[in-house]
Amino acid sequence: MSTPERRFVISFGCPDRTGIVARISTFLADFGGWIVEAGYHTDIETGWFFTRQEVLADSLPFGIDELRQRFAAVAEEFGSRSNWRISDTGERRRVVILVSKDGHCLHDLLGRISSGELDVDLRAVIGNHPHLGPITEAHGVPFHHVPFAKDPAAKAEAFKQVQELVDEHDPDAIVLARFMQVLPPELCEAWAGRALNIHHSFLPSFAGARPYHQAYDRGVKLIGATCHYVTAELDAGPIVEQDVIRVDHTDDVADMVRKGRDIEKLVLARGLRAHLEDRVLVHNRRTVVF
Repeated sequence: MSTPERRFVISFGCPDRTGIVARISTFLADFGGWIVEAGYHTDIETGWFFTRQEVLADSLPFGIDELRQRFAAVAEEFGSRSNWRISDTGERRRVVILVSKDGHCLHDLLGRISSGELDVDLRAVIGNHPHLGPITEAHGVPFHHVPFAKDPAAKAEAFKQVQELVDEHDPDAIVLARFMQVLPPELCEAWAGRALNIHHSFLPSFAGARPYHQAYDRGVKLIGATCHYVTAELDAGPIVEQDVIRVDHTDDVADMVRKGRDIEKLVLARGLRAHLEDRVLVHNRRTVVF
């Protein structure tokens, strides 16, 4: 497998107006920047412009720190002081995964990482049950068991311990791979834009617990999964990726769960990849995914 050329990825959002594309293109061209991928979108309703650009790193006469410094002035021109970022594909992104008992999503991600399909630096897996420790450690990844009690004070202390374990690695993504615990508002805020959840339902339908049972009771013909950013509003964060699979009257709840797990694994892997490649731009409660 050939190694892709190192690239700098610019993702940017600002109020729309004429001349934005020309300004960014000219800015890069003036330094010899070679654009190899570019996406653009304007949301007519909000009047907001979005772009994602990939530039060959060795086409520029300086490194990423100077690129960020110089591009900040361009972002400022268009009223975007904070809605932009520049990343380096040569830097492996750091990931921490949170789990509970269900292991299908973790098994899938571990397989993709160990095969090189998903090239990330998986720093740790944290579980509120010990069940997935052996498979995690078999892949050479540290596993931390943090038990959760029902007592509110004990649960708050457990979340504090989880936060310390996660923040130690300053991850680019915190993946709730069927973690089955509701993050407190302070963690949602601290990890905003980095915490990804896989919900075993095609949100906004059947939010909350036991969505397959809800779907079965309604006699649905399609079930699905949703990867979304975690917010303080339960199962209502900006949606990154979704997919569905067909079911029929012969499927019971167990069949739906089995089929749904296949979709959950696929949707979570897609959503995580899109996030790590800076393909997701969030504006209000919606996303643009390039």
